[in-house]
Amino acid sequence: MSKIRTYQVGLPRKPGEGLRIGVMRYWPRGVKKEDAAEKHLDVWFPLLAPSRELIQWYRADPTGKRWDQFAKRYKREMQTTDSRQAIQLLARLAERTPISIGCTCGDETHCHRSVLRKLIEEAAKV
Repeated sequence: MSKIRTYQVGLPRKPGEGLRIGVMRYWPRGVKKEDAAEKHLDVWFPLLAPSRELIQWYRADPTGKRWDQFAKRYKREMQTTDSRQAIQLLARLAERTPISIGCTCGDETHCHRSVLRKLIEEAAKV
């Protein structure tokens, strides 16, 4: 059984979150790396973030109508060897210990972390 959660970077830790892994492309503004573990993340893993190009493309449409296409394109990006192996690693880790993947986005339903969580859960079933 997978022990994976998601969280918003910057919000206080919750019981059972385990290792907090930041999966955003950019380091959070105003956060000193030495202070990151307090409220933000234990490990920064930008390899599992959307590419800069994909982020720019998605943000260029303020209506949010690009979400479905964004999610498909993000999944394709995660099919590269490095990303696939990282997802496998997190899937195996989540079988043994609680982990939480986080991003700075406020709305998880329109954040890549919701897609990534599903990819990790699917990898755990293999």
